[in-house]
Amino acid sequence: MPSTAWQSGINLAVLKLRAEMLARIRDFFSARDVLEVDTPVLSAAAVTDPHLTSFSTRYNGPGPRYQQTLYLHTSPEFGMKRLLAAGSGDIYQIAKVFRDGELGEHHNPEFSLLEWYRLDFDHYRLMDEVAALINHLHSNSSDSPVTVRRWAYRELFQKHLALDPLQTTVAELRACARHNAINLFGEMSLDNQPLDNKDAWLDLLLSHCIEPRLDPKELTFVYDYPASQAALARIQADDPALAERFELYWGGLELANGFHELNDADEQQRRFQADNHNRAKLGLVQVPLDEQFLAALPQLPDCSGVALGLDRLLMLQAGKTRLNEVMVFPFSQDDEQP
Repeated sequence: MPSTAWQSGINLAVLKLRAEMLARIRDFFSARDVLEVDTPVLSAAAVTDPHLTSFSTRYNGPGPRYQQTLYLHTSPEFGMKRLLAAGSGDIYQIAKVFRDGELGEHHNPEFSLLEWYRLDFDHYRLMDEVAALINHLHSNSSDSPVTVRRWAYRELFQKHLALDPLQTTVAELRACARHNAINLFGEMSLDNQPLDNKDAWLDLLLSHCIEPRLDPKELTFVYDYPASQAALARIQADDPALAERFELYWGGLELANGFHELNDADEQQRRFQADNHNRAKLGLVQVPLDEQFLAALPQLPDCSGVALGLDRLLMLQAGKTRLNEVMVFPFSQDDEQP
């Protein structure tokens, strides 16, 4: 009997739902006069974040880039910010992005990302627009609008773990993790975990002890992260302990990550260099910085931006539980033999 492994595993209804979602996204931004753009997938630079790994390839054609290593982007952020710096105005992009080593129930090495930037928005105002977009996409169902809740990062740790993440120590975080060890590691010893910095422990406690307690029926925004987790976000002028950053959770999943964007090139370069230093400490390859992006950054207007995972959003809209149920040809499908 001929094999059917070559066929897509999703049904026509999900294909139509994805097409409808994309059309409604474009309608949403068209009504707000936000321009759709398309930036390159290949770059001579790579993301420095130690938690992300870029796919790389080598160019073998004519021109000065012969034999140059190029990287598939993990986000269209750098290219889009160069456009913003050149005067594009408000922009959005629906992009395929790539992250090596990410495969699981809610991960795929190639996935769809919606990213957009709004001039003269801070991260609080952008949270309002993210919620408006999701309720716009949700409005074709019989359900009432999704309830929105906001939590300051600090408040969540104080509420659920009785810890102040801005004042606590690594020793206190380790003790808190030990107290919650049945939910974190089972039989694994906390003392053997290679976590020697505060942010690593905060991430661990957030993902294992706090995120599961967020109401899956609500759009939950977590905002004002510690300054040490700013990434590409500004530091608050009136409280340098906080970064102007947010993340969105819905249905038990992280859906979006947003910043009030940093436009200080020197500070951004220091952060990239610190990332590369951390990569070296972890035994990871150090990557080239995006010098074109850094050169454009001083011209970046005051803006906020956010990246939202479209496949996860579609999964929730379709009532599915695994990402490969909404991806036309998920990465793992090609393991099957025809």
